[in-house]
Amino acid sequence: MPISGADEPHRPPPHLIVSEMSAGYNGTPVVENVSLTAGRGEVVTLLGPNGAGKSTVLKALIGLTKMYAGSVVIGDADVTALPPHSLAAMGCGYVPQTRDVFDELTVLENLEMGGYLLDKRTLRQRIDEVAGAFPQLAKMMNRMAQKLSGGERKMLAIAKVVIRHPTLMILDEPTANLAPAFADRLLHEHIRAVADRGTAVLLVEQKAALALSAADWAYLLVAGRIVRSGHPALLQAQPDFAEAFFGGGGTDAEM
Repeated sequence: MPISGADEPHRPPPHLIVSEMSAGYNGTPVVENVSLTAGRGEVVTLLGPNGAGKSTVLKALIGLTKMYAGSVVIGDADVTALPPHSLAAMGCGYVPQTRDVFDELTVLENLEMGGYLLDKRTLRQRIDEVAGAFPQLAKMMNRMAQKLSGGERKMLAIAKVVIRHPTLMILDEPTANLAPAFADRLLHEHIRAVADRGTAVLLVEQKAALALSAADWAYLLVAGRIVRSGHPALLQAQPDFAEAFFGGGGTDAEM
């Protein structure tokens, strides 16, 4: 039951267009007929109970999981089934839930790895930009990543992608295992700042209420299919939204 009408025209033009995606593993679809969009400057969240297929959508989008049907367009380019390194060169940034930084490298070395496609002068400028945007990281440039707290690691993971000035950023469970206060700050400050610089942001998040409070648009995925979409406030106002959220099984998502 997608929401459309008066609110839809206020969204920015789509920079990411996923059309009728079906994807899965070993020939078995996990998600089917998934369509969604995200515009530059917009934070879009994909919600759903555990096992709904949220991470599968992201992995198929960036070429880590097999797409059986559908298409993915970024900007004016059809990028369906392109490998991750090709998407990175085209301005797509991806922050996975785990293994998002190089533990054996320092903060500075992680940032340098994130900007490996940049020339040395531009990389230096971008590192200075990141230090300004993430002042906490600026104080620990020589610290090993494995010594960072969970929140600091996630900041570094995002900064490592932001350094390339992506036009699209995709994040899988960015607040997982973070303290509530830091999770709130991450979504409302750091990720919002990324969008405000003109990046289209698509994130999967298990903390539904937090994600809805930070997003401009939301999709609800249940049992591998989009069952609702709309402005977060309108979705939350629907009396049967929680029932729809849990309709695919699993009741441990944080509403």
